[in-house]
Amino acid sequence: MATGAITRQDRQNISSGGAYENIFGYSRAVAKHGQIHVSGTCAPADFEGRGAYDQARAALRTISMALEAAGAELTDVVRTVVYVRNIADADDVARAHQETFDAIRPASTLVQVTSMLREWQLVEIEAYALVG
Repeated sequence: MATGAITRQDRQNISSGGAYENIFGYSRAVAKHGQIHVSGTCAPADFEGRGAYDQARAALRTISMALEAAGAELTDVVRTVVYVRNIADADDVARAHQETFDAIRPASTLVQVTSMLREWQLVEIEAYALVG
């Protein structure tokens, strides 16, 4: 093996136990070389019928748990991408994001999308963290 070669052992896949992870073939998060990429995260099924603020808070809790499993924390987040089904929910989602990241201030993007996997889902959030 050449000096500086990357090995597969440097990669850590993190599961949140969601059924769709096996159906779709993805990990909740992947950590490699000090980077942690957290997949688009929605609120769990018991948040069906709840508003965008509550769904965003639930998604951010799942993201926090994935980061913790990877040996990171919310303060390591450098970027988020937020998808909303209805741009009218932007203020509620922004409030949840601000409550979580106010002192951290990651780079962030918020965009409206036409649909999500399940009809009741209102928000999906991705996060990117750097550690070390």
